Amino acid sequence: MKLLKFLILSIVLTANFSESRVVRLVIKTRELVLSGKTFGSAGPYESLSGTVKFASNPELPANNAIVDLELAPRNERNEVEFSADFFLIKPVEPKRGNGVLFYEAGNRGRKRILSTFQNAKPSSNPKSVDEFGDGSLMSQGFSLLWMGWQWDVPEGRMRMKMPIASNNGTPLQGLVRGNIILGERTNKAVVADRGHQAYLPITAFQNSNFMTVRNLPNDKPEIILADRWRFLGAGTVELDGGFEPGRIYDVVYRSQQPKVIGVGLGGTRDLVSFLKYESSNRNPLVGIQYAIGWGVSQTGRFLRHFLYQGFNADEEDRIVFDGIIAQVGGAGRGSFNHRFGQASRDALQHFNIHFPVDMFPFSDGIETDIETGERDSLLKKARQTNTVPKLFHILTNSEYFNRGGSLVHTDPTGSRDSLIPNTSRIYSIASAPHIVGKFPPRPNPNASFLGQAPMNPLGYNPIVRALFDSMVKWLISGTLPPESAYPQISDATLTKPENAGWPMIPGYDLPRSPMTPHRLNFGPKWSE
Repeated sequence: MKLLKFLILSIVLTANFSESRVVRLVIKTRELVLSGKTFGSAGPYESLSGTVKFASNPELPANNAIVDLELAPRNERNEVEFSADFFLIKPVEPKRGNGVLFYEAGNRGRKRILSTFQNAKPSSNPKSVDEFGDGSLMSQGFSLLWMGWQWDVPEGRMRMKMPIASNNGTPLQGLVRGNIILGERTNKAVVADRGHQAYLPITAFQNSNFMTVRNLPNDKPEIILADRWRFLGAGTVELDGGFEPGRIYDVVYRSQQPKVIGVGLGGTRDLVSFLKYESSNRNPLVGIQYAIGWGVSQTGRFLRHFLYQGFNADEEDRIVFDGIIAQVGGAGRGSFNHRFGQASRDALQHFNIHFPVDMFPFSDGIETDIETGERDSLLKKARQTNTVPKLFHILTNSEYFNRGGSLVHTDPTGSRDSLIPNTSRIYSIASAPHIVGKFPPRPNPNASFLGQAPMNPLGYNPIVRALFDSMVKWLISGTLPPESAYPQISDATLTKPENAGWPMIPGYDLPRSPMTPHRLNFGPKWSE
């Protein structure tokens, strides 16, 4: 009986769609959650996992923002095909749900909704009582969704299979930079970020690859002699004498066959739009009225990028996310839509130096770039298409020192407060950390992130859950959420470090300066 059910479902969901660019859902597993346990009025839940197949037409205006999409292979319908892993937790009878889809843009291919909002044990494939936690979201009728949007995440995480751009079949080539900063001396290092897959070097160009080293981000780099270092396999380099802890090493090498990584943004748009608007039985979640997107750190930046480049309007100019919660993403965006982009890279004070993250505009309100005279905002394209979502920015103290967080709510010079639209809220959680440490406090176990003090154990999930509840009420009933709460220049709660009045603590040095975002020149074709 189970086999018959799977076959019938596969036939129903693999038909081509005339409108949505989700071509089909291939559901590989469909299981009752906790043997059919009832969750409030929503009743039993089920989990669906499998692959979502996409096809995007490069000629459509909605897809013009996807870099290199027009250079990818096309099918007989002149569309570019790609696919992604997906995971959906929903009421068995969708009409018993509350009509709200809660989508998590998974940080580097992981799932965090259940651990953050249901006090669950972290899991990539939840099955047990501990892995579903207290069931609070499910008891309220929410449907929960994840999709892989990166091609390069470590094995075992959710991925997207992306098309490869070429020049009429001839491989495109370009330069890739690996940034290496280690906490311990070693002779070997990986060129990709945090266990991700690397772009492969072209062996024939080995003599043109180079490695540099410097002490501080703005120091002039020193070239390391070519005979002192070499590639060991696809993504590992070896340096004679070893990499010195704390120094900044860059490996620049030629690679080819770039992925069209912007389909991660386009696929996010298309899957959420399909589940929200497709009314036939091809949609396993008919009846969704609202969609909320949530991203943390990397994916807080991903959703900011999503908004800035206009992806909150689908191919038919309908709004995709009604609400977005960008948590601890600071003022950044990221390497989410350019050739040879490395989506995992951030840009921190002591890590991942000079990657395209902190780029004007930073705030939701219109501001002026004093160097170029350009006037822009994070929501400019969304305003043009009438697809502005309700938007929460959540910041901790870490973003102010290590992610340029104050630019979310000041002008680019940091000299005055920015005017925040009434569709946005900014919440700064005092004394909270970007990464919550364990209790009792202990040092970061990763030598590359080791600081002079133990990690901050102040957890703030209850605040995030309360703000999520406020977002839902704002969308469904129009109940206004709490007013924004963040430090401001006008009342001197936002000030320079030397004016902060921090007490001296014996044995500890105060931070000497926050991270200063730099204007980076990526060349004349960067905007393309």
